[in-house]
Amino acid sequence: MYYPLSFSIRLPLLLTFAALYHVGLADSHIGRAHNRIHRPGTVDVEKRAVVSGPWSLAQQGTTGVSGMQLAVVSENTAIIYDKVEHNPLTVNGHVAWAVEVNLDTKTVRALNPLSNSWCATGSFLGNGTLVNSGGNPVVITGQNGLQGIRMFTPCSDGRCDVFEDPSHIHLTSNRWYPSSVRLEDGSIMIFGGSVGGGYINSAGINNPTYEYFPSKNINGFNGVRIPSQFLRDTLNGNHFPIMAYLPDGRIFVAANRAAMILDWKTNTETRLPGIPNGVRITSPFSAGATLLPLTPENGYTPEIMICGGSTVSDSVSPSTLSSQTPASAQCSRLVLTTAGIAAGWKVESMPQARVMPELVLLPDGRVFIVNGAQTGVAGYGNVANRVGQSNADNPAFTPVVYDPAAPAGRRFSSAGIPATNIARIYHSTASLTPNGTIMLAGSNPNDDVTTTKYPTEYRMEFYSPPYLSQPRPTYTGLPATVNYAQIFTLSVTLPSTATSVSVSLMDLGFATHGVHMDQRMVKLVSVLSLDKRTLTITGPPTPALYPPGPAFLYVVTNEGVPSFGHKTIVGTGAAPPFDAAALAK
Repeated sequence: MYYPLSFSIRLPLLLTFAALYHVGLADSHIGRAHNRIHRPGTVDVEKRAVVSGPWSLAQQGTTGVSGMQLAVVSENTAIIYDKVEHNPLTVNGHVAWAVEVNLDTKTVRALNPLSNSWCATGSFLGNGTLVNSGGNPVVITGQNGLQGIRMFTPCSDGRCDVFEDPSHIHLTSNRWYPSSVRLEDGSIMIFGGSVGGGYINSAGINNPTYEYFPSKNINGFNGVRIPSQFLRDTLNGNHFPIMAYLPDGRIFVAANRAAMILDWKTNTETRLPGIPNGVRITSPFSAGATLLPLTPENGYTPEIMICGGSTVSDSVSPSTLSSQTPASAQCSRLVLTTAGIAAGWKVESMPQARVMPELVLLPDGRVFIVNGAQTGVAGYGNVANRVGQSNADNPAFTPVVYDPAAPAGRRFSSAGIPATNIARIYHSTASLTPNGTIMLAGSNPNDDVTTTKYPTEYRMEFYSPPYLSQPRPTYTGLPATVNYAQIFTLSVTLPSTATSVSVSLMDLGFATHGVHMDQRMVKLVSVLSLDKRTLTITGPPTPALYPPGPAFLYVVTNEGVPSFGHKTIVGTGAAPPFDAAALAK
């Protein structure tokens, strides 16, 4: 991070920063998940009950700004960031581009970031503060956001706002369309992007580096950006790389048609088998991705799933491309162990092709696939036969649920799920909510607010899975923080037909452009008392398995019905370590 001040002046600023944001040395609990023996290249997937029946869909409320970026920040609120455009909502005498959504009342409160958050990424720190980083130059009003650091600490009184100090707290360089991931010390890695905007990345605007927030002195790089050969090799279509933190403390990264594992502690890149069948999976050929659930039964073995994308060229002029070119229906899974990598990607096909899909983990262990288009590519104003300004057409109106525990050939289903009538393509978002619904927002393949096809979208929608129509378990007693391997008890009330439960600890992530930063589900070890009134739970074994930060805990019955997901902080609640000298760079 760069501070354009002498150190003698900077030091008070650093101390103020530490006091305001509780930045300190977090406890170190670095370890590894326990080992289990598996069949080569496979994961022992736990079979769970799921509730069948009709889903429901409700349009409820409007966002005031278009939902380009979405993160649930508390049990009843979410934050949305948009780009600076002529939104109907205003704040402090100018157009608004961020809001806090009340998930109970479906109303919004305008927030007031200083810089343009268009094309930014987001991740939570270990203390629960959401960091939105990168962005776009000035449009209409506000400040240049290319090096922006926007911090939001959730509150319960409706008075919290986005904090920015662009003169003193910012990235080391411009980042447009980067990704981010939370690490096991509660800090954030911000990875890739461009130094300026464009339909696609290229050598002239590429930022083939990564950095940390707070800054680190690591591997000979003291508070400065660190080069990545992978980000050079994956040009051109490598905006918003797919990233996932692994239980061994390394990071899975995929971009364009390539994948690797990054050991950030040694700055070592290990290449993986490429994405099958020539499918490109990052913007503007955006696929959706998620880690599948990590459970004691599968030895916390990580398996990544990537769905959708496109096979069009990333080296031709977009004017030669079409909004009618079919997207990819491919879903690929790779077990990230030595045996799994040797076995390679396992390929399946979705019921319909999608570019820009969202993959949302559910508390019952399934994956909800929603949003996106069946043809074209991401972005606007580029291909030859645009629809309005959109580079894509033929919205995918019907979601599909993927069950990783079902037999091959029977994992995808849209049974009972109503189609939406709202096109959610470029600049759409989706997220699981604490109540167990799936929130949809946004869609805006346009330069500014417009009502032509496909319009700027402000309506929110909520899908309710059939488990919400069943009697649900409830619980009390969740601690404000849950440390690693900590044993704690909940008082539970179960439906009369429930005979046992499991515990899903979930990071709901930060969603933008089809990428869900930090989304994960970890099943915790738990024991239900004989009278079914007390549930004894053991916290995650290591910070690499669940990096310190916000979590929502769902108690799920043996019939597949989850409780409300109450919020806690995994770890001590301390903010990540920081290095004053690195911060001063």
